[in-house]
Amino acid sequence: MAKRVLVCEDNPVNRVLIHDLLAVSGYEVIEAVDGSKGIERAISDRPDLIIIDIQMPVMNGYEAIAALRRNPLVSGIPIVAITSLAMVGDREKIIEAGADEYLSKPIDTRLFRELVRRKLGE
Repeated sequence: MAKRVLVCEDNPVNRVLIHDLLAVSGYEVIEAVDGSKGIERAISDRPDLIIIDIQMPVMNGYEAIAALRRNPLVSGIPIVAITSLAMVGDREKIIEAGADEYLSKPIDTRLFRELVRRKLGE
């Protein structure tokens, strides 16, 4: 059975890129357009990995990551944050919020695929 990856990304172009990178690697992709919907999908679908943008409407990535980490049903799912934030201290702030890894945009596709495989234990 294919491993499932939840992609929380509000930008449709970025969401399609990430979806395609994952799908071509054989993963089942679940999508959400904001942090709140991402939490709902994580709880209902129990993905093997969550990829979440930091800057989203309704509930940003920091808030969503913190909420996911507080929920015992999904707290153990690995989370990779992706963002265009690249200021000094942003990586630390994202990891402190509860993300396991951080990637900056634009996404390096080779690095992205390697990170996904590693986080999924492949």
